[in-house]
Amino acid sequence: MNKTVLDLWVGLFVIAGMAALLFLALKVGSINAVKDSDSYEVMARFENIGGLKPRAPVRSAGVLIGRVADIRFDNQTYEAEVTLRIDKRYVFPKDTAAAIMTSGLLGEQYIGLEAGGDSQPLKDRDRIFLTQSAVVLENLIGQFLYGKAQEGTPE
Repeated sequence: MNKTVLDLWVGLFVIAGMAALLFLALKVGSINAVKDSDSYEVMARFENIGGLKPRAPVRSAGVLIGRVADIRFDNQTYEAEVTLRIDKRYVFPKDTAAAIMTSGLLGEQYIGLEAGGDSQPLKDRDRIFLTQSAVVLENLIGQFLYGKAQEGTPE
């Protein structure tokens, strides 16, 4: 086989490999997430967000329905205000509850939405009032150890 033809095949193979790596990186990074025009934003306040980060998933019944758009600290209430961007295909009632959950024992944190029974739907820039903060593993361990220490003290 001619050296030029061999170099051409190697070049095409390298380009195909790079394209496959780019495709996988975009899939893993969830670059094809919800577009601004196809979504609406709702806010929720939490006392503790744990390790929640912007672009974290928003799920309902295990289905990805949106992403965390922004996280801010409110100086008046001393709470974290989280902005959720939800795909317009998914409509939730006004009394929806939001909880910060963890995938597995030490996995990534995401926001889980549980629909309520109100007849009025959430609209753009509405607020979710029923929230449950993140469970911080260190706090649970501390509470457990403190409780065990209290059990061992004589009265």
